[in-house]
Amino acid sequence: MDLKNEFEVAVPIAKAWEVLTDLERIAPCMPGAQLQEVEGEEYRGLVKVKVGPITAQYKGKATFVEKDDDNYRAELKADGRDTRGQGNANATIVAALASTETGTKVTVDTDLAVTGKVAQMGRGVMADVSAKLLDQFVENLEAMLEADEAPLETSDETASDNVDADTESDEAAVTSGVKVINQPEPEPVDLLETAGAPVAKRVVPAVVGVLVLLLIWRWLRNRNN
Repeated sequence: MDLKNEFEVAVPIAKAWEVLTDLERIAPCMPGAQLQEVEGEEYRGLVKVKVGPITAQYKGKATFVEKDDDNYRAELKADGRDTRGQGNANATIVAALASTETGTKVTVDTDLAVTGKVAQMGRGVMADVSAKLLDQFVENLEAMLEADEAPLETSDETASDNVDADTESDEAAVTSGVKVINQPEPEPVDLLETAGAPVAKRVVPAVVGVLVLLLIWRWLRNRNN
């Protein structure tokens, strides 16, 4: 399914591009997402989602297919698999930036393919959910950008220590080839809460149906006994 979303951030295009192409920095801004490690241009992590009592965890990777610094356009390929083997998700994401009077407009085109329980929600619900999750992402992103702009009081000694620590970290990453990212484990995104009634109308009847079948099965079993 094809999904299109747009949002705007109140920073110049060069700054927006720098931040949005730094997956390590923006990963915590996306609800339910956790970046775990980086190897070269490959970013590995997981995304957690929940539909009522059903929780799914997709573990996978994302790689930049194209990153055009001159035209502010990036294409990202991502794929993940349910850790319990109940489905997978693949996406090609194209982001294009354009300057505006108040900042930068970001257009995101996503070609998404999902299988498993989450796919049962349908295109309309998925589009609604993606839009709301993007709103949450933008709120978190703007908060991060505001924090970046806040003045920091750092002594020369502390700054020197930070430089040394960064250097050691970089050397360790180069030596091992894999940089481990220590980000807190995310809470799963509750799709029922995010999308509201549209998802509930589709998922709840299915859950009720399963419960009814279980009750009938138990009644027949007790009767035969």
